[in-house]
Amino acid sequence: MSLIAGRNRRFPHWRQDLTASLVVFLVALPLCVGVAVASGVPAELGLVTGIVGGLVTGFLPGSSLQVSGPAAGLTVLVLGAVDQYGLPALGVIVLATGIVQLVMGALKLGRWFRAISLSVVEGMLAGIGLVLIAGQLYSAAGLQAPASGVDKLTGLPGAAADALGSTEALTSLALGAGTVAVMVLWKRLPERVRTVPGALAAVGLATAVTAAFGLSVATVEVSGLLGVIQPPGADAFGELASVGLLGTIVAFTLIASAESLFSAAAVDRLHDGPRTEYDKELMAQGAGNTVCGVLGALPMTAVIVRSSANVAAGARTKASRVLHGVWLLLFAALLPSVLGLIPLPALAGILVHAGWKLIPFRSILPLWRDHRGEALILVVTAVSIVAVNMFEGVLIGLALSVVKTAWEASHLRLEIVDKGAGPVQAHLTGNATFLRLPKILEGLEALPQDRPVELDLSGLHHLDHACRTALENWAERHSATGTDPVKVTEPEKARAQKTGV
Repeated sequence: MSLIAGRNRRFPHWRQDLTASLVVFLVALPLCVGVAVASGVPAELGLVTGIVGGLVTGFLPGSSLQVSGPAAGLTVLVLGAVDQYGLPALGVIVLATGIVQLVMGALKLGRWFRAISLSVVEGMLAGIGLVLIAGQLYSAAGLQAPASGVDKLTGLPGAAADALGSTEALTSLALGAGTVAVMVLWKRLPERVRTVPGALAAVGLATAVTAAFGLSVATVEVSGLLGVIQPPGADAFGELASVGLLGTIVAFTLIASAESLFSAAAVDRLHDGPRTEYDKELMAQGAGNTVCGVLGALPMTAVIVRSSANVAAGARTKASRVLHGVWLLLFAALLPSVLGLIPLPALAGILVHAGWKLIPFRSILPLWRDHRGEALILVVTAVSIVAVNMFEGVLIGLALSVVKTAWEASHLRLEIVDKGAGPVQAHLTGNATFLRLPKILEGLEALPQDRPVELDLSGLHHLDHACRTALENWAERHSATGTDPVKVTEPEKARAQKTGV
């Protein structure tokens, strides 16, 4: 009795955390395998990343209820990196990503990721979702997907025609579609049934149907957990001389960090416990990715699906996410052959469903009605990722966001008051920056040359050096025509600095 009482004092929430860890384990298992297969790497590497997410990142401070592992959001980027540089280079990329995240966390840069435009992040996720769905539709039909995002989308009609002419492809596609249907309908079932995670139920049903009817579909290939762990060698580190690989590392770092910290903000809204410490969470993610890189595994991020399942299951401390890593390790060590029974179309269906959830359908129309500039950034970012690649698409979105912010920050109004006699009054209000300089000069140069002018700058919040110089030059030119000198009223801030107030 005293042992139980002592355990309850040391771990007062052990029952809730134990139950939650089992739920998260059941959610994470099919997703770890599915993300790995879709990324073009052995299925076991997804489990390795999930295990590290629990046993390494799970122990570290940052966000107590957030769960980390391989994420669908990085699938497209990982697949491209493996295709271009090879599997050994993936470990180098992930290792470098982890080290950069550790440095950024140590420099207290984690909080700055919260300043990234939400439209860029949603556009990034939408572009990933589109490419992910398109690629997995080929996998669901047992076909080889094209390399680029555009080819994946434009090749779908031809792939559909090929599938219609093949019984095996139709069988595979039906199994994938059935998996998606189970995922969609699972939320409408009684609560008692829904204690089993939808993803696990869908994969389990698809596996049972495949075995019962002897369906001729591709299944997951397994070779054992230790057999796939391959630390990157010296040749792989030589790839760091490639500019393209360095750009890939930047893309991994940006996307993994942003996705993790945005997920942390979302998880904080789901519970009343301790808030996320963003710099520590970034370092925790960096430590996890560093270990994953050393093991040659997939990159990790915080995953909102697992994290929300953790909170919903009643988790109270970080023990739940650590234990979920323990269950993944035990499963991979004791029951690896079970993975070989899972049909690939079922995992494709899981990822099609995940990709669909990445696209913010519900927020696009309201965003277009209220903030068209932000909606445009979202769409352009998504289209750029599909048309070009992940890294350049995100950069295009960030550049558009900066330009939009600069344009809005330079909002300016020029009001001319001409009473027919006496001086012409020109009032400038807002922010006078070089971006609005053509508009300012166009309005001032249109004033009568033979009339005195009073230029009132007191309504300006900001007057940059380029605008001040241009206004001084215009005033000299206007006064040179023989009229009275232009009378200038300085902005409030400038007057205060001159008077010492």
